Amino acid sequence: MTSDDTDAAPRGSTGTAPGPGGGADLHLELPPHGARRTVLAQALREAVRSGRLAGGTRMPPYRALAADLGLARNAVADAYAELVAEGWFTARQGSGTRVAEGAATTAGQPATPAAPATPATPATPATPATPATPAPGGLRHDLLQGKPDPAAFPRGAWSTSARRALAQAPTEAFGPGDPQGRPELRRALAAYLSRARGVRTGPENIVVCSGFANGLRLLASLRPRDWAVEEYGLPFHHGILDAAGVRPHPVPVDEDGARTDHIPARARTLLLTPAHQFPTGARLLPARRAEAVEWARATSALIVEDDYDGEFRYDRKPVGAVQGLDPGHVVYAGSLSKSLSPAVRLGWLVLPDDLVGQVLAAKGQRESWASALDQLALADFIECGAYDRHVRRMRQRYRARRDRLAEALASRVPQVRVTGISAGLHAVVELPPGTEQAALAAARAAGLSLDGLSAYHHPSARTPAREGLVVGYAAPPEAAFGRAVAALAGVVRGVVG
Repeated sequence: MTSDDTDAAPRGSTGTAPGPGGGADLHLELPPHGARRTVLAQALREAVRSGRLAGGTRMPPYRALAADLGLARNAVADAYAELVAEGWFTARQGSGTRVAEGAATTAGQPATPAAPATPATPATPATPATPATPAPGGLRHDLLQGKPDPAAFPRGAWSTSARRALAQAPTEAFGPGDPQGRPELRRALAAYLSRARGVRTGPENIVVCSGFANGLRLLASLRPRDWAVEEYGLPFHHGILDAAGVRPHPVPVDEDGARTDHIPARARTLLLTPAHQFPTGARLLPARRAEAVEWARATSALIVEDDYDGEFRYDRKPVGAVQGLDPGHVVYAGSLSKSLSPAVRLGWLVLPDDLVGQVLAAKGQRESWASALDQLALADFIECGAYDRHVRRMRQRYRARRDRLAEALASRVPQVRVTGISAGLHAVVELPPGTEQAALAAARAAGLSLDGLSAYHHPSARTPAREGLVVGYAAPPEAAFGRAVAALAGVVRGVVG
């Protein structure tokens, strides 16, 4: 149990911000037992809901409130962050933390009841391949894939690592730096990836970049024009390849992952998501993993392995990286966008020996390099065990959300299949042919922001697109998650009957 859970707080304490205009005086009744962050957040919600904290009220700095209430600073900071994420508070640099205007109605409960999820008719479909994002002001539940819980960012642990890394950084770390990345981070990554993902590498084969997209751009600039890509994937990544002049060759995907027996003969690079196919959620069969590696060896080709959410496995043992089968023919790519936060712009490429120099040359001017200070902080964050603890904690949280989503759909709409749920941060709700666009229209009307499965189908693929909803379950605030799931179930039930 952390100090945030055990610090006692006096009943009826008053939080007073120092100085004029420093924030509101608060009288909060905190029960003597329970996690301090939890009870403080609940007390603040009640103060807003009852009208004692009006919209626009400036809150005391979290340090001042922590001192007045006898709480750990992290407990107050985390409670503030939680309420910002839920929409009760707003936070802007230079303006401090304030109660959101209209928070008493919009954050605690909808100002007006959500309209029943009425399916649109197939005669008036939404625009194909367009996310079901409501018009500005209509968004109530963010179910877009690819987003971790922003309120769960480990601010205290990251701050500790950043301070420690800054204090211990060598003087040369504040110079121009190394395009390959800080040696401290490359050593930490080599040890972590070997232990947690089965990657075979040393620090000398790792190049730090600013995320997977940055790494993909570098590789696309170096590789021959013909790439094999899974027929389902992220359109943004397809756009990166298009911009580099790559000629894509979609490979069919089934319930066992990419059909490696369908890799085109002319391809010399294969972009693969073997641990958790994006977005269908399939795991690549061991026989297909071996077949892909044999193809790369026989043709002197390269596999680019996108391990975008390899840390999050729920119902099966972790799947090791394909790179471990043949480090000379596989590039392993990872980032922090799912496991920690997309705001920390750090990723990595684990490269075969002959590609390291080429990628470094392609990086070019140092303006595109990742921040050395963030690299040092991440190195400490990994080495002190904070990254492992965060991943384990989030694995439990996301699994619980996955279970709630699956159970609600199984209970209310038992005729639909929910797939891809053994790992990751999203699920696929399979729909009958001809119903996806109606479901997206109904979702938009119900205030749900999510995507259709067909939006991720490569436009050059020869097989017809399957229909479904790609549902991200990590990002919604905990207080709103039940309403989001209920609204989704209503939409699906209304469409499929």
